Amino acid sequence: MNIDPLFQNIAQLIEKGQQTIIRSINYSQLYVNYHIGKYIVDDEQDGIRRAQYGKRLIKTLSERLTSQYGMGFSAKNLELMRNFFLLFSKSQTLSALLEPEQNKTVMESDAISQTVSAKLGPGNRPVWLSWSHYVFLMQVENLNERSFYEIEALQQNWSLREMKRQFNSGLFERLALSRDKDGIRKLAKVGQVIEKPVDVLKEPLILEFLNLKEQYQYSEKELETAIIDRIQEFMLELGKGFLFEARQKRITINEKHYHIDLTFYNRLLNCFVLIDLKIGELTHQDIGQMQMYVNYYDRFIIEENENQTIGIVLCKQKDQTLVEMTLPVDNNQIFAAKYQTVLPNKEQLKQILEEGYNG
Repeated sequence: MNIDPLFQNIAQLIEKGQQTIIRSINYSQLYVNYHIGKYIVDDEQDGIRRAQYGKRLIKTLSERLTSQYGMGFSAKNLELMRNFFLLFSKSQTLSALLEPEQNKTVMESDAISQTVSAKLGPGNRPVWLSWSHYVFLMQVENLNERSFYEIEALQQNWSLREMKRQFNSGLFERLALSRDKDGIRKLAKVGQVIEKPVDVLKEPLILEFLNLKEQYQYSEKELETAIIDRIQEFMLELGKGFLFEARQKRITINEKHYHIDLTFYNRLLNCFVLIDLKIGELTHQDIGQMQMYVNYYDRFIIEENENQTIGIVLCKQKDQTLVEMTLPVDNNQIFAAKYQTVLPNKEQLKQILEEGYNG
């Protein structure tokens, strides 16, 4: 008796139901916490404008709510709810969802499904971050940075753990370093947008999840194997739209075989992305070899409806002048990007970013 088709149909139904329940719970918790915060702020504004009034209000309110409804309404939590409203009442991803006129069930509200956060969800389904995501986001002081991580977490459906990892790896600063002030404002409003080849780059690429310490003498083969073993994390670090194609992809030119370390496809750019790994200092021969790989793909592999191939030499060290002298001035296909196997110092990244603004 083959019950596989029946099992698969029921399993899909259960998983879909669980996802719907989770989204409903997330929305309900955000809605309640947002409006508790709003009521507290409104009461403070109508009352005595003194810090002692606010502390006494929250303490008394906490005692009464805890007495009637149990845990979850400590003074600390109420303060978080207050800050949640103050920080996110103007957020384009939340205000349309959580204001009183939107007070409908998740399944009934057409207005909710048309909000920015709904559009950011996979398949245009309503997607909301959890309360835990927002508790973490409230600790991010920079408005542009906070907005960026909120949008990216929605777009990429990041878990709380993944959002913390991206924050700790300085994703916002790494992307912002290659952009001007207008570009950084765009990051804060819409997140990372992939429109041209250079948009897929972030530098350095952070590979701390490979557990290869800076002092450890590893080979390119070991680096490649570590990446394959953690391919999901590696693709998350690469960014949006990447699909894995092959490891050690063989191409043949005049009966001589060559192997490309890693090949991907980016569905947003509609093109192949080839990656070669270098653990030593980058040489012009490395760049020339990647140029050969890219030319081969463009001439023999890609279809008419696909865009030109992108080649990335991922290296431990690079001389930017050497890269610029080796590649044509109008290059938009071959890139050299540094990687590191430990988390960066976020404060140093921020300092470099601020110096770039003021310089």
